[in-house]
Amino acid sequence: LLVGTLDVVLDSSARVAPYRILHQTQDSQVYWTVACGSSRKEITKHWEWLENNLLQTLSIFDNEEDITTFVKGKIHGIIAEENKSLQPQGDEDPGKFKEAELKMRKQFGMPEGEKLVNYYSCSYWKGRVPRQGWLYLTVNHLCFYSFLLGKEVSLVVQWVDVTRLEKNATLLFPESIRVDTRDKELFFSMFLNISETFKLMEQLANLAMRQLLDSEGFLEDKALPRPIRPHRNISALKRDLDARAKNECYRATFRLPRDERLDGHTSCTLWTPFNKLHNPGQMFISNNYICFASKEEDACHLIIPLREVTIVEKADSSSVLPSPLSISTKSKMTFLFANLKDRDFLVQRISDFLQKTPSKQQGGSLAGGRASTVDPAPESLPASQELPQAPTSPSSPLCGRLSFNALEVPTASQGLLKVFQRHSPMEDLGPKGAKEKAKEEAWDIHFFEYGRGMCMYRTAQTRQLVLKGIPESLRGELWLLFSGAWNEMVTHPGYYAELVEKSTGKYSMATEEIERDLHRSMPEHPAFQNELGIAALRRVLTAYAFRNPTIGYCQAMNIVTSVLLLYGSEEEAFWLLVALCERMLPDYYNTRVVGALVDQGIFEELTRDFLPRLSEKMQDLGVISSISLSWFLTLFLSVMPFESAVVIVDCFFYEGIKVILQVALAVLDANMEQLLDCSDEGEAMTVLGRYLDNVVNKQSISLPIPHLHALLTSGDDPPVEVDIFDLLKVSYEKFSCLRAEDIEQMRFKQRLKVIQSLEDTAKRSVVRAIPGDVGFSVEELEDLYMVFKAKHMASQYWGSHSAASRRDPSLPFLEQYRIGASQFQELFASLTPWACGSHTPVLAGRMFRLLDQNKDLLINFKEFVTGMSAMYHGDLTEKLKALYKLHLPPALSPEEAESALEATHYFTEDSSSEALPQEEQEGSGNEDVRGKKEEKGTSPPDYRHYLRMWAKEKEVQEETIKDLPKMNQEQFIELCKTLYNMFSEDALEQDLYHAIATVASLLLRIGEVGKKFSARAVGKPRDGAHSGDHSGATEEDEPPTPEPQQDPTWAHQPPAAGDAQAKAGGDTHTGKATQEGQAVAEAGSGEGQGSPCQLLSDDETKDDVSVSSYSVVSTGSLQCEDLTDDTVLVGGEARSLTASSRTGGTVDTDWCISFEQILASILTESVLVNFFEKKVDIGAKIKEQKKVERQFSTASDQEQPEVSGS
Repeated sequence: LLVGTLDVVLDSSARVAPYRILHQTQDSQVYWTVACGSSRKEITKHWEWLENNLLQTLSIFDNEEDITTFVKGKIHGIIAEENKSLQPQGDEDPGKFKEAELKMRKQFGMPEGEKLVNYYSCSYWKGRVPRQGWLYLTVNHLCFYSFLLGKEVSLVVQWVDVTRLEKNATLLFPESIRVDTRDKELFFSMFLNISETFKLMEQLANLAMRQLLDSEGFLEDKALPRPIRPHRNISALKRDLDARAKNECYRATFRLPRDERLDGHTSCTLWTPFNKLHNPGQMFISNNYICFASKEEDACHLIIPLREVTIVEKADSSSVLPSPLSISTKSKMTFLFANLKDRDFLVQRISDFLQKTPSKQQGGSLAGGRASTVDPAPESLPASQELPQAPTSPSSPLCGRLSFNALEVPTASQGLLKVFQRHSPMEDLGPKGAKEKAKEEAWDIHFFEYGRGMCMYRTAQTRQLVLKGIPESLRGELWLLFSGAWNEMVTHPGYYAELVEKSTGKYSMATEEIERDLHRSMPEHPAFQNELGIAALRRVLTAYAFRNPTIGYCQAMNIVTSVLLLYGSEEEAFWLLVALCERMLPDYYNTRVVGALVDQGIFEELTRDFLPRLSEKMQDLGVISSISLSWFLTLFLSVMPFESAVVIVDCFFYEGIKVILQVALAVLDANMEQLLDCSDEGEAMTVLGRYLDNVVNKQSISLPIPHLHALLTSGDDPPVEVDIFDLLKVSYEKFSCLRAEDIEQMRFKQRLKVIQSLEDTAKRSVVRAIPGDVGFSVEELEDLYMVFKAKHMASQYWGSHSAASRRDPSLPFLEQYRIGASQFQELFASLTPWACGSHTPVLAGRMFRLLDQNKDLLINFKEFVTGMSAMYHGDLTEKLKALYKLHLPPALSPEEAESALEATHYFTEDSSSEALPQEEQEGSGNEDVRGKKEEKGTSPPDYRHYLRMWAKEKEVQEETIKDLPKMNQEQFIELCKTLYNMFSEDALEQDLYHAIATVASLLLRIGEVGKKFSARAVGKPRDGAHSGDHSGATEEDEPPTPEPQQDPTWAHQPPAAGDAQAKAGGDTHTGKATQEGQAVAEAGSGEGQGSPCQLLSDDETKDDVSVSSYSVVSTGSLQCEDLTDDTVLVGGEARSLTASSRTGGTVDTDWCISFEQILASILTESVLVNFFEKKVDIGAKIKEQKKVERQFSTASDQEQPEVSGS
């Protein structure tokens, strides 16, 4: 109630706009707001529109009531039309929600692409004061806005910056949601429905973490069924996210494939014949499955694949059995559901899905294998022995399809244990054999009572049997069933065979790693001491790396896969590996083992909760991080004797990760006293190592396999043996309170921590990779990195999503975030010390081309920093050198200048490569280009290439100013244009204009003098002249003027020319230049916008001064804005370009000038020297950019809004 009242009284939207147009008739007390605006200009625009479109029409009405009705109708019509144009086609979002979305976009300056998911009324705690306002949750941001008693609070936090998100209740903050970023703690409370809000925030933060992890952006689910009546306040996106959450929970509960989508669920009862009861629970229906989960957790779980269903019928209702529904399967099982609320609709949905079930007939024969088998004789259970009766059984879809001959490779149809262990009869094995036979009989009875195959009733009884150990002969089959791998294998016949065929002979980084690890996979087992086992392992791992290149291959996969191959055929092992990597152990097997780190964090948290005495000690010793990765990644297979660890794997396939966590806690608990006495990490590791080595399975019928780890850690005292079944029993007794939902909740919390710490590591690595001579401090580099990364992320949110710009987490850190030209342009505009007004984007484009060495239209952070450093650090010479290079190819693009092609030919390849910045030139050989191309391919990059590149960068290559190529007249004019624009916003604008006019006039003369000497040199070629670096331009481009072609040295100046120029320079330095006029000549042909000779377009002229042809302007009054489209500066006598050796309106390409001459001329003007040498603080610009990056709304004077740092 309080919140509702506060909303009405203090609603942020209740602020009255400062300017409004109201409509009110004389008799009425009510007025209608026609328009409102925040400024006089805005409201005047509205009034003018009303005058033009409405007022003339009103004169035809007789009375005021008609006018009022007409105006109201017209306004409503305009609003409806406006909203219609803003609303995407097919979007059923309600009007109120649409209004909130528009308000959010306007308030926080978000682009159209940013979608609002939901908004909530709440309070933000600023200090100890709650600020009532609105919390807007968008796909990429959390925004809060409050305007209360004249004070405004505006907050924007990107989800990717969130490091902690939790719901808590403290004395200070009653039931609040806490959101932490790297430098802020935010508290929100007084929600009407805090659970719903928190759940949604959690989902959005999770999506952002997923984006950081594998750069998968959020894609709206277009296939969601649309509601018949849109909910008043629920957006399509909110429904989408709710559906996703339900889907994920459904798939995880029943271990279904990742593309399975829940259609709906309803409460019902299921008749369970084994205990003659009607079990209440929920029925779930999706595209390919009907599932049931009882209310009581362990009572009953059931999965019926639609491919198995033969009959769905409505049975007769009775008072005992209302609305019953009977479902029969091919394996002769019938399931009876009752108490269904909307039975007819349900049957219709099931029949719709049945019709869509692919290849029903084929499914029938495929499902005939294990699912229909109820024969209790153990000999008939293994799939390999069913082959003759059911050749199309899913257990052997490889037959006749594999590229390697399936008939000759035993692993195509059976597990390696069957190949390598020809068992003698059970009776000969003594008590162990009897125990194994008893287990098999127990399972046979279970199959008889509860069914076999996918449609088996899974109950507490099933779990008890799993805990007692699965018999060797059934292990492969039950792993496939419990993990859900069976479903994928049946629905993808021949998929593995195709992958093997495609991947055979293909080389990649993954295959290299696989080859390296093949012989390390259970080398103690006879199955992997020969080529048969090794070849099978190679095929499965390579096929998986080919299926999922984002994971490829990760260490530990070889150990797990080798065990899967012992109990199943190659195809079965492959699908079990898919289930492990993609569903049961999410994100475990990637380059950064994120999933294992997340579960390690959960393990630490559980240790704190269950074993508080030990927790602190373990933290001090740093043991948990060392042990848990090997335990979790290999499911204890690498640290325990094989026959014991495989029992844990049995439980894992049935229960999931909770078993691994329980066993890990039980191991620590069993060794608590010894661990508390340990003094260092090594000692603790030895204690745990010896304990695990002596966990034995006394019931195993396999030959004992020596455990290599045990041989290394055995001590003097005979160790105490621990039975694996006792360990499992203790783990269930002490720690079975762990629930799957709780683990998922903890995984989310830890995922935030782990991914953000990995991002911090990446940031530090990138900053370390930047050479020390860039001039920025570590803090500045880190800030720049965050701004750079934010720009990359924004391009992923709202940009083009091109494959090239997407982040590839498998690349080295430096290459992971890259930006394109448009993002660079935005960053350049906000960070550059060389602001050039409307000319800034042009300069940014040139800088981008200069930095983009490999021409892939993307630059990484190092290249970006190099560009920034060139403008911020270094002396006058370095800064001018950077500016000089921006006006030479490759920075000067052909689009900007018609003669750029000519300029490119003018300088040879050698000299144009010198136009790259010094830092960028290092290590930019062919290997770099090749390396970048390799990265775009499917195979992972060769890290040795980066080592070579970094080694190359260490070799300092000095670049002198003499190495810089000369500049032609067109490029020089572009440089002058940039300088004029650069000075336009400076305090000393007039002085700078005066100085640059003087320098430009002087340099144009120097160029003219140089040209005369060049022309003279053509007539008298000298052997000692420079080699003809610059030959060839006129040969290709200008056949009508043959004079310069006669000698390749025409463009160069012999030493005499240089002396003359120096002398000319010396003469002018005495100050004559200031008295001399500067001629301004108009080119004959009218060149359009963007032509090379243009200094500024007509619409940029501030004053009304028109410059006529050949008029002389004093250097003091020469301003950039006064130059019309086609004027060029020419030194010496006034001269028309048409009269030059060129025809048309092009510039004089014989004219050229060197960097030394420009530098020398600028040094004569102290105002220019001071301009380039003044220090600019990049910190303030970065801070400003961060605000922009957060789409900051302007704050009121009373209180500045806050922004979350990153």
